[in-house]
Amino acid sequence: MTEAGFTFEVQKPDVEETFPDDMPVQSVPVYLAKKKAAFFQGSIGSQIVITADTVVVLQEKILNKPATRDEAIAMLTALSGNIHTVITGVCILSAEKEISFQDHTEVKFKSLSQAEIAFYVDQYKPYDKAGAYGAQDWIGMVGVESIHGSYFNVMGLPIHRVYQELMNW
Repeated sequence: MTEAGFTFEVQKPDVEETFPDDMPVQSVPVYLAKKKAAFFQGSIGSQIVITADTVVVLQEKILNKPATRDEAIAMLTALSGNIHTVITGVCILSAEKEISFQDHTEVKFKSLSQAEIAFYVDQYKPYDKAGAYGAQDWIGMVGVESIHGSYFNVMGLPIHRVYQELMNW
């Protein structure tokens, strides 16, 4: 956001990142972004709030943030040699207006060895990352073969689209 020319303050909403079990995978990121924005609803004043949530989808299944080393290894093993989709939902909210959207990016991982996966998990501890990886980390440098769509979306915020929406605001 800073590099795109915006001045901002980071505040973390105190909300559970949960969603209904029967919710379609494609709807989850915007649902969670709106849920986060709702936390700020009563205290916006003259500010604009931007919230986002990113999910990694492999074969119509969401790979959330891993809770354990074993979960992280299992997720990366599943992503290895496959193409998955990263979907980020964004909500932009003011006292007068709300818009939401999502951005999709296809990511192809090379086949990773178990040693590479274990090294990454042990060194980078990706427990706060959907799908157990950060494209900007070592695993992105050595494991991502291609990205079709926005790299910044994979990092968690499709800044090109946020910028466009704010310029049109």
